[in-house]
Amino acid sequence: MILIMGVPGSGKSLQGKLLADAKAYRWISTGELLRKLVTGDRRKDMDAGKLLGDEEVIALVDKLFSSMDVNAEFILDGFPRTKKQADWLLTQGETGGLKVTHVLFLNASEAVVVERLLKRGRQDDAEDVIKHRFWEYRTRTLPILEEFKNRGVLVHEINSDKTPEAIHQGILRALQSKN
Repeated sequence: MILIMGVPGSGKSLQGKLLADAKAYRWISTGELLRKLVTGDRRKDMDAGKLLGDEEVIALVDKLFSSMDVNAEFILDGFPRTKKQADWLLTQGETGGLKVTHVLFLNASEAVVVERLLKRGRQDDAEDVIKHRFWEYRTRTLPILEEFKNRGVLVHEINSDKTPEAIHQGILRALQSKN
């Protein structure tokens, strides 16, 4: 499995789709899945930029994985977002289940992300929500990249301030490299 990680607005979904098309891999977006399944107060929390509870997200992802062939390479966009989720995912690989082969870290500047998200125009793309997402990302998600490196997973940092095509080419080059 190839993980695509980055702050919301870094281009994960677009790049996931492009990579899936280029390599004939399945692309799974946990963000899209959650937006379809979560309602009520939890949906309001999501729209405010808050992350859902680890247990809820892990249960959803576990159920998703149980219904698909996890031995075929696929792209997972938007998971994990916390250390607990990362530990769960890495433990799955250690017990003979899911194996993370690469992490593509789409690193985008805050200015570029704000501009992209405001243009996107989704309900949850207000400036205050975007700032909260950056805080969540810096404090909860970014630190787990080191955990992947420490556990022997190849982590590729891709500058995602560039054009979509330049980012895509950088991803393809990263996946061909051995480190």
